[in-house]
Amino acid sequence: MRHRATVAAAAILLLGLVAGCGRAVNQAQNATGNAAGAAPKVNFKVGLVTDSGGLNDHGFNHLSDVGLKKAEAELGVQGSVVESKSESDYVPNLQRFAQQGYNLVIAVGFLMDEAVKQVAPQYPNTKFLIIDDPITGINNVTSAMFKTEQCGYLVGAMAGLMEKRTGIPGMNAQNVLGVVGGQKIPPVDSYIAGFIQGVKKTDPDGKVIVKYVNSFTDQAGGSQVAQTEIAGGADIVFQVAGGSGIGVINAAKSAGVYAIGVDADQNYVAPNTVIVSALKGVDTATYDVIRDTLNNQFKSGVQYFDLANNGVGISKPIGVVPSDIVNQVNDLANQIKSGAITVSDQMPQS
Repeated sequence: MRHRATVAAAAILLLGLVAGCGRAVNQAQNATGNAAGAAPKVNFKVGLVTDSGGLNDHGFNHLSDVGLKKAEAELGVQGSVVESKSESDYVPNLQRFAQQGYNLVIAVGFLMDEAVKQVAPQYPNTKFLIIDDPITGINNVTSAMFKTEQCGYLVGAMAGLMEKRTGIPGMNAQNVLGVVGGQKIPPVDSYIAGFIQGVKKTDPDGKVIVKYVNSFTDQAGGSQVAQTEIAGGADIVFQVAGGSGIGVINAAKSAGVYAIGVDADQNYVAPNTVIVSALKGVDTATYDVIRDTLNNQFKSGVQYFDLANNGVGISKPIGVVPSDIVNQVNDLANQIKSGAITVSDQMPQS
């Protein structure tokens, strides 16, 4: 388990020796507090359990932690994080936080559905947030869901417009795009469904190759799948594969083609390769639920985040994307917000 404490203005990360443990916040944290060396403002504890992708996924696990850190700094809550190493860790990790009296326990990811459904009824006085999974009918569980088909549509539309444009460096004129998914689950397929619809909107003749790594942690596997798609003519590859997606981006960089990031702005991974990223506001949702729970405004059921409430979006494209293409994509975004365009989260029939 990782715990946080601050001394002066610097953050110190304390890493436990046993991965997947569930200890309470240690004495050093209780004594020094969370923000700028001050004592915690409130007696409110938040435990965050990652899925097996871990905090280094450069995506939604990382973003959940960003939201928790913001809550620590701005709201004065006490936060603690445990990184699950396998799916068998989910139930015990959630249980340990609940047993230790944490006020809110956050489960990151669709893969933790069954674990939350098992643990939450056992601890009715503990509130639970699950990311990317719609759980209803349990009073102490709230779900943060993201209409990622909308931001997937926008990056797909951008990719389609680029495929039709001559003279863009690195484009091979084969009119083929690739998508690499981690696992075939709804939060992945909603991105992909939107991407395909966006491509077909702006480039009806474009071919989209979709393949899965069947893992969110296998960078080598992500690279291998991406290489297969690149060999098939893809000059832009959209990764929706968690940690495996870093391998996708690196494969695109090595091959001299472009990549599209996911969840967070992943341009920093390969600045001249990642032309844009589809963004999921997991950090915002995490912070908002912590704040609401702290203020006794916890709402069970499903909360939706979309383009209209800035829950999803796209990053600023790099310079290789022509400005008129950016303007066209912005116009499509406005049409989605207004309801003029409706994007489905279901994969198109092949």
